Amino acid sequence: MNTPKKSRKSECCSVNFVSCVLHIFNFIFFVSGVLVSAVSIWTLFWKHQYVSLLPTPSYLIGTYSLLGAGCLSVFGSFMGLCGICRQYKTLILCYIYLLLIVFLLEATVGGLAYIYENQITEELQDSLNTTFLEHYAIDEEKTTAIDQMQQDYSCCGAFRFEDWRYSLWLKSERTDLLRSTENRLVPDSCCISMRDKCGLRDHPSNIPYTGCIYKFSDELRDHLNIVAAVGSGICVVKIFGMIIAIVLYIKLKDVIQ
Repeated sequence: MNTPKKSRKSECCSVNFVSCVLHIFNFIFFVSGVLVSAVSIWTLFWKHQYVSLLPTPSYLIGTYSLLGAGCLSVFGSFMGLCGICRQYKTLILCYIYLLLIVFLLEATVGGLAYIYENQITEELQDSLNTTFLEHYAIDEEKTTAIDQMQQDYSCCGAFRFEDWRYSLWLKSERTDLLRSTENRLVPDSCCISMRDKCGLRDHPSNIPYTGCIYKFSDELRDHLNIVAAVGSGICVVKIFGMIIAIVLYIKLKDVIQ
């Protein structure tokens, strides 16, 4: 015996009512996509010059994944709008799958950012000093990043200013280095007031004695906390959207066209 078709306004939870609720969610979905994209772009440009100093590509991979989730959210919200307005079941089904993909991306990035936040200090302690000592004045990208970091954070060396005494920059006899030593004790970028050959003196009136790793790791952890909160927090909203979209998809099968 065939199940009788229902009208769009029949029952308390009608197709029209569910469509209205999904419209509200879809707007929230769009706003969350814009927010996630904005946080991702901010992450890419925030201290982007220091990415080359990080020991693993986890930071960049997570950021690009979150940006992808944000762009998918914006695209999916327009697709969902078309599907809800026309009550086209195929579009709504695609909308459900897209919500699932965005949910998985955001949840994964949020979880990885939380895990990486707990590991970043230890990783930097193992790698940052080596990067300073072995790549300064040899690798152009890392040299620029180190100079910028020492100026931005008012620091000198990875852990302390004395680290520079053991660097290839000072010990090497190469003549093709990106930064000339000329009897300097530290790079000019260490100086409180940076000027040519100011690195000839390592007196505390001339350079800070604090290493760069402390402020850098603190700021990086704070930023990863934001990424983790955004990814993990916003992804929960997608669960409600999937439930509402599934309800609408099921109800559309039984309505009178």
